[in-house]
Order: sequence, then C-alpha cells, then structure tokens
Amino acid sequence: MIENKQMSFDEMIEAAKKVRLQCFEMALHAGNEGAHMGAALSSAEILVALYHRIMNIDPADTRCENRDRFILSKGHGAQALYSVLIQLGIIPESSLGTFKDQGSLLTGHPSMNLDIGVEFSTGSLGQGLSLAVGSCLGMTRKGNNNSRVYVLMGDGECDEGSVWEAAMAASHYQLSRITVIIDINGLQYDGTTEDTLSLGSFSDKWAAFGWDVFEVDGHDLKALCSTFESINGRIDPKKPAVVLAKTVKGKGVSYMEHERSWHFGRVTQALYDQAIKEIEAM
Repeated sequence: MIENKQMSFDEMIEAAKKVRLQCFEMALHAGNEGAHMGAALSSAEILVALYHRIMNIDPADTRCENRDRFILSKGHGAQALYSVLIQLGIIPESSLGTFKDQGSLLTGHPSMNLDIGVEFSTGSLGQGLSLAVGSCLGMTRKGNNNSRVYVLMGDGECDEGSVWEAAMAASHYQLSRITVIIDINGLQYDGTTEDTLSLGSFSDKWAAFGWDVFEVDGHDLKALCSTFESINGRIDPKKPAVVLAKTVKGKGVSYMEHERSWHFGRVTQALYDQAIKEIEAM
C-alpha cells in the first residue's frame, strides 16, 4: 500500500485552487447541460485534505482491498471529486473536456467504477451513509480491520430519513472507522436549509445519535487535517465520527457565493472568464 505524498499546506492551497479551475473547465464544456457548481466549490478543501494528506490510497491500485474508501453521498458535487482524482493521476486529465458527454468517465453524478476510484454510484441523496455502514461491516467480515470509510454529505441531504437510520446503525455497531463530513453551506435547491426543514443543532443531534462530533471551518486546510488526524488518533474509539464543516456555497467566485441559484446553473464564456480571474487571484 502506497500512502499519499505529504503535501505542504501551500501545495494543498494550490491544489484546492486547481479543483475550482477544473470545475469551471468541466462546466464550460457541459454548456447547456449545466453543472452543480455551488456544491463542488464548497467542498474543494475537504476533498484536497482527504485525498492529498489523510486517506490511505494507492493511485496505481484503486482496487487494493486495504484502501480507505471515499463515498460522495452528495453526488451532485462530482466535479470536485473528479478533479482530485485527476490530480492523483487516477483519471486522465484529457477527460476534463468530456464532462457529461455520452460515454464519458465524468458523468454528471458519480457512476461506480473502481478503476477510476469511484466506489459507488451516488446522487440519490441520503444513501451514502448506508453504503458506508455496509462497506464497513463487509470489510470487518473479510478481516480488514484497518481501512476507513469517509462519507461526504450535504446539510440539505440530512433532511432524508435514511440518513438517521444509517446513523443509528453505525452507532449501534460501533463503526468507529466511519467518518462523515457534512458540507454545511446553509443552502439547498429549495432555499436555505433552515427554511426548508430546520434540523436544529447538528451538533446536539449527531451526539444524541451516539456519534463523536467535531466542528471545523471547511475551507481551513490546516484545521481540516488536524481534525481528521485527531479522529484517526482516538484511543480505543467506540463511536463513529462526524465532522461539521462550515463552508460557503460557491466559494471563490463572487457571483456564486451564498447564491442558491447556483446550486445548479449554466456557465457561459463570460461567466467562466470572470470566475477564472477571481480564482487565480485567491
């Protein structure tokens, strides 16, 4: 098993910038097909932290049984995942110009393909944590007691009842190798998460379901890495962990930040040009 190269934080900042730039390349190519830009941009640092420093994966052997698993439950943020997989050399960079094309590896929502590091087909919200529970139980039965499972979810996604059924199961079976990250950007397709369906205190709710709760700025790479390292360094843990990552939807682009309308939208050449200038100046 080849552990990830330990990037410096300066390199990770550049990697997150590259995620955003490549998300726009994909969106521009998609044209009238549109893209879920807000969700991809808010999760850039989370994915960079996991793939470039935290997760134990081998880009040369994406099927290695002892790999850590990553599940993008908020599948509409697929562009950001594709970008980090391209950065690792798992997906060819030439695929950027095929996003959403017929037969492309880069589908609008992730389509299961272990050869390119996509563990499950996702996008039907509320399913990722259940997949993680099944994966963790299955690995244990096979004698794999080391691999971890990371699940990235959206805060709006937590409206789904299946999330809480899976949360109870993970706690009941003491699946401490599961780490959920919730991208808390406060917006979903129908409006703000608070107005759409208020869930009260996320921290209190997850703790009540038997999880260890960690809160972090989801755009602070040092804080993210420190949080993940603290979780993985727990001594004799009995609980799964959830990271409440506070983020900005559309982070890095002025006309997208905090804008519900950019949950899904179409990127024109003019919008692309403006975004590229802003991201490069970050």
